[in-house]
Amino acid sequence: MKFSYKFSNLLGSVYRRGNVSFTPDGNSIISPVGHRVSVFDLKNNKSETLPVEAQMNIVCVAQSPDGSTAILVDEAGAALLVSLVSKSVLHHYHFHKPVHTVKFSPDGRKFAVTRENHTLVYHAPGKTHDFNPFRLYRSYHGPYDDATCIDWTDDSRAFAVGSKDMNTRVHAATALQNLAVYSFGGHKDAIVGCFFEHKSLDLYTISRDGTLVIWECDTDLDGLVPGSARPKKEKEVEEKVKGDSEESEEEEDKDKQEKILYKKVSKHYFNKEGDFNTLTSCDYHKRTHFLVTGFASGIFHLHELPDFNLIHSLSISDQRIASVSFNSAGDWIALACSGLGQLLVWEWQSESYVLKQQGHFNNMSSLAYSPDGQYIVTGGEDGKVKVWNTGSGFCFVTFTEHTAAIVGTIFTSNRHVVISASLDGTARAFDLHRYRNFRTFTSPRPAQFSCLAVDHSGDLVCCGAQDMFEIFVWSMQTGRLLEVLAGHEGPVASLSFSPADAILASASWDKTVRVWDIFEHKGCRETLQLGSDALAVTFRPDGKEVAIAMLSGEIQFWDPHNANQTGSIEGRHDLGAGRKETDKITAKTSAAGKAFSTLCYTADGTCILAGGRSKNICIYHVAEQLLIKKFEISCNLSFDAMEEYLDRRKMTEWGSLALVDEGQEEGEGGTAISLPGVRKGDMASRHWKPEVRVSCVQFSPTGRAFATTTTEGLMVYSLDNSLTFDPFDLDMDITPATIRRMLGRKEYATALMMSFRLNEGALIQEVVETIPHTEVSHVSQTLPDTYVDRMLLFVASQLETSRHLEFYLTWCQTLLMLHGQRLKNRSMSVLAMLRALQKSVTRRYEDISKLCDSNRYSLQYILSVAQQEGSRKRKAEGDQEEEEEEMEELGDEDSSIQMSEDDLPMQSHHV
Repeated sequence: MKFSYKFSNLLGSVYRRGNVSFTPDGNSIISPVGHRVSVFDLKNNKSETLPVEAQMNIVCVAQSPDGSTAILVDEAGAALLVSLVSKSVLHHYHFHKPVHTVKFSPDGRKFAVTRENHTLVYHAPGKTHDFNPFRLYRSYHGPYDDATCIDWTDDSRAFAVGSKDMNTRVHAATALQNLAVYSFGGHKDAIVGCFFEHKSLDLYTISRDGTLVIWECDTDLDGLVPGSARPKKEKEVEEKVKGDSEESEEEEDKDKQEKILYKKVSKHYFNKEGDFNTLTSCDYHKRTHFLVTGFASGIFHLHELPDFNLIHSLSISDQRIASVSFNSAGDWIALACSGLGQLLVWEWQSESYVLKQQGHFNNMSSLAYSPDGQYIVTGGEDGKVKVWNTGSGFCFVTFTEHTAAIVGTIFTSNRHVVISASLDGTARAFDLHRYRNFRTFTSPRPAQFSCLAVDHSGDLVCCGAQDMFEIFVWSMQTGRLLEVLAGHEGPVASLSFSPADAILASASWDKTVRVWDIFEHKGCRETLQLGSDALAVTFRPDGKEVAIAMLSGEIQFWDPHNANQTGSIEGRHDLGAGRKETDKITAKTSAAGKAFSTLCYTADGTCILAGGRSKNICIYHVAEQLLIKKFEISCNLSFDAMEEYLDRRKMTEWGSLALVDEGQEEGEGGTAISLPGVRKGDMASRHWKPEVRVSCVQFSPTGRAFATTTTEGLMVYSLDNSLTFDPFDLDMDITPATIRRMLGRKEYATALMMSFRLNEGALIQEVVETIPHTEVSHVSQTLPDTYVDRMLLFVASQLETSRHLEFYLTWCQTLLMLHGQRLKNRSMSVLAMLRALQKSVTRRYEDISKLCDSNRYSLQYILSVAQQEGSRKRKAEGDQEEEEEEMEELGDEDSSIQMSEDDLPMQSHHV
């Protein structure tokens, strides 16, 4: 099995911190999610996470005006120049200090960066032929505190910088005679935003205390005179030296008259009297003159400037709004809340949501794929259950009935029911048709559930308790408790049902795994004695083997029917856990992070995925008991336990600098050391870093992807399709020219099999779409079983993207009708392929059915109009035919009358 998997998407988290921004076309929004960036396509309803990683959490995102490149800056000041076209990193640069804001000039030739109290202006990459894309143009100084915001004029010749020293300064980006720097006051708190008016030098400044000041300039943009003012000063110095004081004073007055001047026109307040609300973010749309402001209470206002008319006001949450942004047209407003991990796009004209997404604001603890691989359900420590669409990447339903952390989620076999278990002592079943909780399962005595399992028929629901050491079995149909399985002497850590029959395996901290037959035996059927505590258990897809992860770091494989051990893998040194900043001992000697806590077989059962308290996911080959590949889920240094060795620059003779809490006063002591057994750290601490870990791993039923819940979020890895040449049973005679020659001879079956042996996707598509639809049945009959599997897999991939829907559905129907019995006989080997085909057909069916439902009345109207038009045409044709018949009859009568008149003279002459 080839593991050419790569990171494809990040779900479960839509926003972490930093600024959100729309693309220049206004159809997509870019949101920083940890050390990655996600792009949400609002027009096509899809989300994508770029395959680009920073070293720490991203805090600044700036796009070029043409939308081709972007600059990403992390917490430490490390910048990435990213191409949004090829989705790759073009250049690395380090500012060596934290950066607050990055913004491109409107002409795209420069970009400005605020670093501490300095403003650095660089030549924009791609506009000049330089080896270094980040070439410094000029540094600007002046603020006494950190600079917070930047805005450019429309002609890119000047820019304004606001800072925490309550002042705003306008700098000339090019040499101007009547402008060098101009400073503004008028505020009593830090500046949050400063904006120029459209095609003007008029300025709006907004401070954190909710004050807006409008400044009017006496000069237009066209009035800025290019050139340097330094030669005049030198001339003045020379004249002063000569003693021409009167002339120099006259020239000074003349120069002052030539300089631009600002005056304060008005001052407005967002907060009402007696009410104080901190303003946290703002944005201004220049063409429509709209200003949007976000506050710490979760309220945002929309005003029209310069009259300061309130157009709209809405509260979206009780958390701080971290970032707001307009799209290019000014009708959509993006709002981001870092406390909830929430991202909204609000259309203020219709007062409706274009996008409303929120991830788990705590760690995710469990996940499960739907049987067709189209949906993923996740459970978080915030007590929420969310269902995600793997195609679009969006969450479409959230269930909030649980009151404590979720410990397990699972789909039933019919894909329409989601079951979850929680520490609140309940297991709940949710209907995905009506989006409601229709079953609640509870124990006779209050218990904290630690794991969940459902049999393959969906009739039995089982939960294990961590405080009562018992397993509860309920009926899905009635909701009644059927049985309580007792026998474990420690907390039940994991449950797993066999996919083939009603055999349940339970793993416990009492160093045993018990196998139960729910229907036939009242007690335990088998007890598997282990050498260490069991942490996770899972069945192979065929139900003939069970894998057990133990506290010692070992993975054992057992035959559940005969209770014989069939193999083991020592994975203690493969997980590669890191050392936390507050650890007194090294990662090598630490016992934490040496064991796997989650297991999952691949779709064909040949390999197993394992993860735990580490940044790595290991894939082992079961038969050979070898480590095949190790995936590193993150390189984000903002997480704890990322590195095996601590940075020596942070180490002193008495310990690590991380043990010092700079926010504490003297006499309070240093940072508290985490107690043994604490998983997440002290979240009440002022400087808390989440620990990187993998809580759950699941392989997709289609076999083409696997997902994992981590500290980053829900990460999906899919097959790497970048390989264009992956031959299968190749010969020297098989070339693209030979295949096209066979197509010319109309030997379609031979050409198709040769294209599969060459295994180039574009060539296979060319061959398949060249075959006439009348020959599909004949070609399908001649294909061997090996090529039938490959053809069905190719049809499944084409159904997701191709426009020839009926053509590929004809292939699918014909292949299944002709080879269905042989596929059924080897169902286990083709199960992943059939699930991929079902997923593609189901997705296309849902898309087309929604389209047809929305256009039903339009189609009926068009058909009725067509019928009326056809009946009218038929009636007109009938009337025309009747007229022609009448004309013919009249013509016959006229000819008979004329013939009789011609005969009269002849008769008279005869007489």
